[in-house]
This record gives sequence, C-alpha cells and structure tokens, in this order.
Amino acid sequence: MKDFRILILLDKFKAVFERFGVDYSIMRRILQVKLAMDERRVPTVMKDNSSKKKSDQSNSIAKSLLFYGVLGIMLVPFVFSKGNYLFQMSFLFGILMFMMMTILISDFSSVLLDLKDKDIILSRPVNGKTLSMAKTLHITIYMFYITFSFTGPSLLISLYRQGFLFFMVFLSEIILMDLLIVALTALLYLLILKFFDGEKLKDIINYVQIILSIALSIGYQLIGRLFDFRDMMNINFVPRWWQSLIPSMWFGGLFELILNNNYSSHIMLFSALALIIPVLSIILYIKLTSTFERNLQKLNDSSGNVKVRGKGFNYYLSGIFCRTKEEKTFFRFAADMMRSERNFKLKVYPSLGLSLILPLVFLLTKFKNAGCESLAQGKMYFNIYFVALIVPTILMTIGYSDKYKGAWIYNMLPFDDAGYIYKGTLKAVIINLLVPLYIFESIIFMIIFKGRIAIDLIIVFLNIILFIAICFKILKMPLPFSEAFGVVNQSQGLIIIPLFIAISVLAAVHYFAAGISYGRYIYILLSVIANLYIWKKFFDRKTILLPYEDEA
Repeated sequence: MKDFRILILLDKFKAVFERFGVDYSIMRRILQVKLAMDERRVPTVMKDNSSKKKSDQSNSIAKSLLFYGVLGIMLVPFVFSKGNYLFQMSFLFGILMFMMMTILISDFSSVLLDLKDKDIILSRPVNGKTLSMAKTLHITIYMFYITFSFTGPSLLISLYRQGFLFFMVFLSEIILMDLLIVALTALLYLLILKFFDGEKLKDIINYVQIILSIALSIGYQLIGRLFDFRDMMNINFVPRWWQSLIPSMWFGGLFELILNNNYSSHIMLFSALALIIPVLSIILYIKLTSTFERNLQKLNDSSGNVKVRGKGFNYYLSGIFCRTKEEKTFFRFAADMMRSERNFKLKVYPSLGLSLILPLVFLLTKFKNAGCESLAQGKMYFNIYFVALIVPTILMTIGYSDKYKGAWIYNMLPFDDAGYIYKGTLKAVIINLLVPLYIFESIIFMIIFKGRIAIDLIIVFLNIILFIAICFKILKMPLPFSEAFGVVNQSQGLIIIPLFIAISVLAAVHYFAAGISYGRYIYILLSVIANLYIWKKFFDRKTILLPYEDEA
C-alpha cells in the first residue's frame, strides 16, 4: 500500500502519540487506509457524472486541490498591501474560515459522525483512543491539504511582499485556524448528541449544518462593516466588546500586535484568543473523544414509532393549485420528500438563506451611503430579483435523493406522461419554498419603499414563475428524486450563465417598463400571457415517461 509523505512526517512524533496512550503502529495503518480511500472519494466540488468515468476518479483529489489553489488567488490582494493588518487579515480569515467550514460540513460531517469504523475496527484489538486519534488526524490532514491549496498563492506572495515574519505568522495562524474549525465542529456535534437521540438527532444535526452554512455564508460580510471606510488609505476601526466573539478578528489582531507593535488592550485580547482558544479547543476535543464516540451510538437509535400523517396543509394546497389527480399526487409527493430529505435541505436551504439576505445586503450598502429617504424614492427594489438565483440550485437538486432506489415506482405508474410529474413537483417547489421566501422578502421591501412597489412585486413574482419554466426546459431535469446525490451533474454549471442572463433580461424589460406610463400594467398583462403560454407549451405537451433504470 502507498506510503504517504504525511505519514512519514508523523513518524517523527511517534513518541508523543504513544505518551497519550495511542498505539501508533495501528493508528498509522488506519490512516494509511483512510488516505488511500480518500484518493477514490470524489470531493463535493468535483462531483459530476464521474461515477461513470472511473479512470478519472483516482486524481479527483488532486484536481480539487488545484481548483482550490486557483480559487485562492482571490486572497492575494489582502496580503499585498501593507499597513492596516487588522482589517486586511480579519477579512482574509473571514473568507478562509467560511470556505473551510463549508468544506468540512459538506465533505466530512459523515466522517465525524461515522459509526462503521467503531463497529468494524473496535471489534479487533484496537483501543478507542487509537481510533479516535486516527479519525481526528484524518480530518485534520485533509483540511490542511485543502487549506494550504487555498492559501498557497497568498502564502507565496506574502513571503515575497511582506517578508519572512509575516509569512511565519500567517502559516502558524492557518494551522491554528484548522485546529479550531475541526475541534469546534466536533464539540458542537457532541453538545447536540448529549441531549438528543435517533431521528430527532439527525434532524437537529441537519438543521445545525444548514444554519451554520447560512451564518458562514453571510457572516463574513460583517467583517467589512466593522470598519469605517473614509478612503482606502484611511480605514478607521472602533473597538467593541462583541468583536471578541468573531474568530477572524482574533487572527487579524495577532498580525497587528507582531507586525505593527500595537499593544492596545483590544489587540492584546484578540491575539491571546487567537493563540489560546484553538489549542484549548483541540485539547478539549481529544479529552472528550470517548464521550463523543459513546454518544454517536445514539445515531443508531430509533423509537420505531412511525407517525401516520393525516391530510396536511399540502393536501389542500394541491387541490387549489393542481388541475389533475396526477398533478395533485406528485405535488404532495414532492412536498413530503422536500420536507424529509436531509441532504436536499442541506444543499438547498443555505442557498435559500443567501437569496433572502443578498437583496438586503445591497440595500444596506445603499442606505449607508444615501440614507433612508433617498433609498425609499429610488429603484433599488429591483434587487429583489436576486431571490430568483435560488431557482437553478433547486431544479438541479430536485432530481436527487438518498432514497433514489425507490424510483422504481415510476415504472408502476398507470400513465406515461412525465409532464404530470414535473408540473406537480415544480408547483410544490414554488408553493413550499419560493412563495414563503418571496412573501417575507416582499413585506420587508414594502416597508422600506413605503408601499409604492406593490405592482412591481407582482411583476417580479410573475417573472420568477416564468424563469422557473425556462430553467426546467434548459436544465433537462431527471425524474424527481430518482438519482443518487453522489452523481449530481455539476457539468451543468456553465448552463447557469445563460439562465442568469435570462432573468437579467426579464428584470431589464421590467426596469424599462417602469419608466413608461402604464408600462407596469401592460407588462403584467404580457407576463401573465407569457406564463400561460410557456407553462402550457412545456408541460401540457406529452412528455414520454421513459422506463426508470437503476444504475446501481
């Protein structure tokens, strides 16, 4: 079996591991197997139909690291300038922590919460400390690979531009950051495992992952609002007590302390937190690994009680919005699947959160520059079109499921027109996901713009409905929930570009219509006609339901 360089490096610390009660030779063998298996695992960013291209899977990890390296070029401007290290490095570590936490959640939650190792390996003469240390090192090593790929360009530029001291501080803080991320994620799961069990626990973990993804997606933008921008050469920072709760500020403070010799109390506090918290968190995690492993067994617990649902709210909604019995059936089916599919929620809900927050972020920027009255009289309400950005994500995900093997049921349907299936499913998506989001966003916009944009909000909604039909036609969705998440077709990524152009064109026509007398009312009429025609043309025309084939 391949002997990895990282294992040769770990050999130098053999005595340290053995001092903690770890059987090093067994831990090394476990890590060797896990790292070999990693080379066959397809990371989230590289997932496509590569399950059919097994010759390409062996280098998927290398391709993903190259991808992260190219993406890491965006960090270079933050290490190129000299001066306010607190600002630039806090911003850099905010972006970096967002990326690393997102990757850990998407790719390694299953590893942190894996029970197979315990069932298989602990049945052999292997102690729990050895297995737990192997699991921790496995995740940490992979996180280091990704982190150093992502930060590689900025590390090299910092050595050239800022000097060796800056480079060493940057390198050390990257390591501390990774330790903090791994430990805090595991400790968060441990806290949840302590109080809940079975299916309820899995739901809570899923929602925690979703909330964490949303918080990280928008939280790092807070960093830019901690500073008062007069101009790029004069960035004012006003210390507040709550800033000590933001980890990226800790790492920025250490740069300010060492490189700018800033010994103010808040900088000293940030620096102390950057050094102490990551070390304490990883020590605490190691101490609690046995408790963590013991509580993981709750993931296998299930009460066995299956709730029998009556006629829920979606039953009555399907009767209102669907014309045929077939549509009603698949409306309710899609609504139930979207509610119960944890993987679907984990992939879609963070994007829903971004679609909710993104229009408000732009409004906040405008409000900061122009004030409330100027904002209310302007046309910034067109930012609500950003809600439509979630549509391609939903439609590209709706065809996939953890229970995809149940899709054989499509072969048993008493009809062969897939139009009923797609139409019922898309209506369930609109009613259950988009309408609540859009109503909430519209209420906020109506308050901000003092109720004068009601007609525009109706037009936007009609355009989004039209956009859904366009996306369906271009994306060529598989049958709903009929394929495994492991073969999600990311190769459709380029198709998103013309889709975004399509919604931009609809928004542009709306913008010009708003400047014409009675233009909005004419546009509403045209949009209703376009929706009726497009939805009838795309769905009422017979779409043959091909026999479902289980590729597994």
